[in-house]
Amino acid sequence: MRRRGANWTGMVVAAALIIGSLGLIWWQATTQTAVERPFAPTRPPLAVVEDLPRLKAALEDQAARGRFSGAVLVARGDRILFRQVHGPADRATGEPIRLNSRFRLASISKQFTAAAILRLQDEGMLSVDDPLCRWIQPCPEAWAPIRLRHLLSHTAGVPDLMAQANWGRRRVAPTTLADLTTASSFYRLQFEPGTKIRYSNAGYNLLAAVVEAASGMEFHAWLQANFFTPLGMLDTGYDGSGTIVMGYADLAGGVTPQPNANVSVITGAGALYSTADDLLVWNRALHGGGLLTDQSYADMIRDHGPADAPPERGRPRRDWGYGLFANRLGERVTPGFPDRQIYHTGSWSGFRNMVAHQPEGDVTVIVLSNNYHRQPEVFLISQQALAEALGRPFPTALLR
Repeated sequence: MRRRGANWTGMVVAAALIIGSLGLIWWQATTQTAVERPFAPTRPPLAVVEDLPRLKAALEDQAARGRFSGAVLVARGDRILFRQVHGPADRATGEPIRLNSRFRLASISKQFTAAAILRLQDEGMLSVDDPLCRWIQPCPEAWAPIRLRHLLSHTAGVPDLMAQANWGRRRVAPTTLADLTTASSFYRLQFEPGTKIRYSNAGYNLLAAVVEAASGMEFHAWLQANFFTPLGMLDTGYDGSGTIVMGYADLAGGVTPQPNANVSVITGAGALYSTADDLLVWNRALHGGGLLTDQSYADMIRDHGPADAPPERGRPRRDWGYGLFANRLGERVTPGFPDRQIYHTGSWSGFRNMVAHQPEGDVTVIVLSNNYHRQPEVFLISQQALAEALGRPFPTALLR
């Protein structure tokens, strides 16, 4: 009898172990797929698409008058509604911008840095509630109250690069993440973390250093291995390592090339290049699911700014997410429309860009321009594109 009881007990234990193992396998499959194998959206054929006639007419008018040079892509889900390019990639050679031309992204790069931190959190490597000083050593005493979430939401109080001494020299001098971290460590915080908002490129450089410390990989190599290669983003990478179109600026002598970007000074804040179609793939993976867990994505797009933060330049305050903003940008054009947009802009050394996503209609708008001084045109084009794709009144001008 004892032998039978022992055998029965053993069978129960074995069955429990099998069930537990199957349960663990199921849990891993249902909870970790999103952070281990990012979904690569289908790529539509690379061809001109002009299914938004009012946008087509407005954009061609701007290009004919020399007021826009770049690429515009509009999609609803995976379906391309509009894809056009205008202007020269290089005025000296006459080479035109092509549908797969690479553009400097500038601060649109920040969402990749934020997503890297959130992916590492999903994998259990770190937490956005970690003290910065857990990952940065030596760590100045002033940084002790900073959590990673403060850096992600621009509420850490770390002075921006432009507020640091000798910015004119630093802007053009090649540097490293270690040197950038050391330079930032010399300054006191501008406010107690979490109490105010102040945009900080320096904070995103620190986040890139955290990615390196937590993963053991060089920052851009980590992005390549975990985001760009799995998603098939073959035309996206570190700005200093790829061929991109020439950037320009409207200076006193006319349209002037801006060949010296020195993106090393904004390694985690703005150093990527990409194409319109690669950015669509990224946006589909980010906003459509598969790149981050649902919780991490929800944290990325929700507002982390202090509730008592004042309006910005007389306008309603935007939501400050992690590497992304949200606001009703259509209220800044006429005729206006009220849809909430998740977006980020980018401007650096000859480029002016905007990427916006309207989640309810699942519409993505990508506007990449290789002229730094075309901010009004880029903004208006983005809102015209979104309005027509959503069936809203077509904007004709910016509100002043």
